[in-house]
Amino acid sequence: MTTNLWDDLPPTSAGDETIEQILKSGPLRIERIVSHGQISPEDFWYDQHENEWLSVLQGEAKIAFADGTETHLKTGDCVFLPAHKKHRVTHTSTEPPCIWLAVFWQA
Repeated sequence: MTTNLWDDLPPTSAGDETIEQILKSGPLRIERIVSHGQISPEDFWYDQHENEWLSVLQGEAKIAFADGTETHLKTGDCVFLPAHKKHRVTHTSTEPPCIWLAVFWQA
């Protein structure tokens, strides 16, 4: 079966970020995430028990880390987030929407 990551994008008026599971096999999970300007709440930090590898397929995003650093991701950029690396999303583009490919696996 063929899948296109740019097919069936949610409309910009959807309001919420859209997370779609593409594949799940044992401890491995792959998701397509479409963001239209959504960010993490100001006092919220992701502290995941899984490793995560992210790639921005379209648009831009910024991720802040609990140590005070921040990374700016643009189309084609990738970042590895080991389990329990506290982070939050501080920016996602709206035009074009930010399309992420996220791969999760157990630490």
